[in-house]
Amino acid sequence: MNRFLLALLSALLIVSTSAFAPSVSSVRVPTQQYSLLDTVSSMYNNWGKKATASHILFKPSQFDEDAAKAKLTEMKAEIGDDPEKFAAAAKEWSGCPSAKDGGSLGEFGPGMMVKNFDDVCFSEEVGVVQGPISTQFGEHLILINSRTGEE
Repeated sequence: MNRFLLALLSALLIVSTSAFAPSVSSVRVPTQQYSLLDTVSSMYNNWGKKATASHILFKPSQFDEDAAKAKLTEMKAEIGDDPEKFAAAAKEWSGCPSAKDGGSLGEFGPGMMVKNFDDVCFSEEVGVVQGPISTQFGEHLILINSRTGEE
């Protein structure tokens, strides 16, 4: 019960602070967004877990959705599951500020990323390039580098 209350309070804090965040681009890719229930559910189901991941982001301003997915699929085939190739491709192609770090997003917990991204990072195989994944920020390839706290 304490675990659930802590997850609920954390989710409320996240939701209340995100209400004051500035709005992002007017171009939006339709995706599922976190609701309070999704956030609490992810935090509860993945309690104690942490993940480290890297990504390559194609923003809607870089490519339209279909072109982004096609290019990311092509890149995924070239990269395989090689972290060095992934980092090099992120530096060259990613539209995210993390590109300068090879796409590295560092360590994060459940509920800290948008739903589609969070679902991949806490359920898919570590060390394997995943994607293309759609979020409101654009299209991604994701490399889950590690995950801790698993049973």
